[in-house]
Amino acid sequence: MKKKMPFFVFLLFVQLFGNTSLMAQQTKLPDFVANKLDAYIQKGIKDWRIPGLAVAIVKDDKVVFMKGYGVKKLGTQEKVDENTLFMIGSNTKAFTASLITLLHAQNKLKLHDKVQKWMPTFKLKDPLATKELLVEDLLCHRIGFATFQGDFTYWGSNLTRADVIKKMGLITPKFGFRRRWGYCNAAFVLAGELVPKAINQSWEESVKEKILTPLKMNRTLMLCGELENASNKALPYSLINDRLQLLPITQIDNLGPAGSMSSSVTDMVKWLRALINTGKIDGKQVLPRGVMYTIRRPYSMLGMNLRDKAKTHFYLYGLGLGINDRDGKLYFSHTGGVDGYLSSVMFIPEEKLGVVVLTNQDQHNFYQNLTDEIRDAFLGLPFQDFSSKGLKRFKRNQTNIKTKRKKWAEKIAQNNKTSLPLKAFVGTYRNEVYGTIDIKKRKGKLQIHFSNHPDMIGYLDYMENNEFRCTFSNPTMGIEKTVFKIKEDKVTGLTLRVADFIEYTPYEFVKK
Repeated sequence: MKKKMPFFVFLLFVQLFGNTSLMAQQTKLPDFVANKLDAYIQKGIKDWRIPGLAVAIVKDDKVVFMKGYGVKKLGTQEKVDENTLFMIGSNTKAFTASLITLLHAQNKLKLHDKVQKWMPTFKLKDPLATKELLVEDLLCHRIGFATFQGDFTYWGSNLTRADVIKKMGLITPKFGFRRRWGYCNAAFVLAGELVPKAINQSWEESVKEKILTPLKMNRTLMLCGELENASNKALPYSLINDRLQLLPITQIDNLGPAGSMSSSVTDMVKWLRALINTGKIDGKQVLPRGVMYTIRRPYSMLGMNLRDKAKTHFYLYGLGLGINDRDGKLYFSHTGGVDGYLSSVMFIPEEKLGVVVLTNQDQHNFYQNLTDEIRDAFLGLPFQDFSSKGLKRFKRNQTNIKTKRKKWAEKIAQNNKTSLPLKAFVGTYRNEVYGTIDIKKRKGKLQIHFSNHPDMIGYLDYMENNEFRCTFSNPTMGIEKTVFKIKEDKVTGLTLRVADFIEYTPYEFVKK
C-alpha cells in the first residue's frame, strides 16, 4: 500500500520577485515544497555552481510555485526572474512532435506516411529503412542510429538543415531499422523540414502560429539568432578546468526542430497546463485533445528495471516525450541540453502536476535532481536528497577526468618524439560523414582545422604511441585523445573523438 506524506493547507501566499506573489492560494502542498524547497534550491545552485535557475510548479491547473534564483550574468546584479529566457534544448522536440501530430489531425500530413512521400530524394544507407521510414519513426528515435550518432558533424556547424538531412544518408547505422532506440537529433530536423512540404510554411513559423500564439507563449523564441538580440536572457556557462566560463550562444538553428527554442518559466507553465489538461486552458480547448494524447502514446521501448521494490519499472518513449512509471503513476518527461543550458520538463496527468526547471550552466545534474525531488514530494514518497547523491557521483567523475588529463599532461611534458616528422602528419583527411579536416603545422605544433566548423581549431600535443591530446577551441567539444594510424612509415589516417555531451561515436578519417 502506498503511503502518503502529510499535506499542509496553510500556504496562502509566498512572495516572489519583490511584488509578485504566488498565484495559487489555499492549495495543499507537501511539506518539502511548502517549507523546504527554497532552501533546497539555494543550496543546490551553490553546490553545483549554477549562475542562474528558474523553476515553476503547476498543480491542479494552478501555478503553485514560480521563482527565479541567481543571476543572468556572473559579476552583475541582474537577477533571474520568472520571465528570464533560457534555451530549452531538446524540450523543443515535444513542440515539433505536437505540430506534426496537429497536421496529422488536420489531414495535412500523416504520422504513418512514408517519409519519401514528402521527400522522394531522401535516403538512408539501409535500403529497407529508406523505403519504409515513417514520419512517426522520426519522432520516437527508432531509425537505427545510435544515440547522438552524427551530431558532431552538425552541432554548431555551418551546415544547413538540407545538409544535415543529406548527411543522414551517409551514416552507417549501428542498429537495424526499428530494432533499437537511439536518440537522433537529425531525425527531428527531417520531421521539421517535412512541414513546409505539407503546408508551405516553415517549421518555426508553424510552431509559433499553431502552438505558441494560441497558448499565449509570447516570450518564447524559435531560433538561436532571436535569443542573441533578446532582452532579459540568461547567458550560458560551463565548467571548464573547474572554472565557470561564459560561452557564446551556440548556433544550432540548422538543428532547429530538435533543440533551438528558448523560453521562460512563465511561458512554460502554459505549455505544462496544455500537456496536463490535454490541450485545454481555462475551460477552452486551445490545442486538440487527440494531439496531446497521441504524443503521450508509447512508440519505443528503452528498457525495464526489474529490481525488487523499484519505484520505476519501465522506460518508454512517445513522440518527443519520455514515458515512465513512478510509484504506480504514469509520468512524462524530457530534458534539454545546449551549450551552457540544461532544462527539465515533467508532468503527471493523474496528479495534475507539472514541473519545469531552466538553468544556465551545462555541467550539473541538479536540474533533474530538483525535478525528481518535487515529483516524489507530490507522490508522497520519502525525501531522497538526489542532489547530494548526484553531486558525489559528479565529483567522482570529475576526479577521474582530472586524473586522466593529468596523466596526459605528464606524457606531454616528457617531450617524447613522434615516430615520424611532424610534416608527415600534415595534410587533408576525409571522413565519409563529416567531410574533410586539415592538419596544419603552426609554431612547431599540429592543429586540426574543420571544414564544417571553420571557427574551431583542435590543438594537438603529442603524448606517445602516435597519440595526441586534442584540445578543442570550442570547450564544449572537450579535450580528447586523437590517435593517428601509420603504415609503412606513412600516416594513413586518424581516429577523432569529441566530448560525450556532443557524440559518443568516434570518427575515422583517412589521409588523402
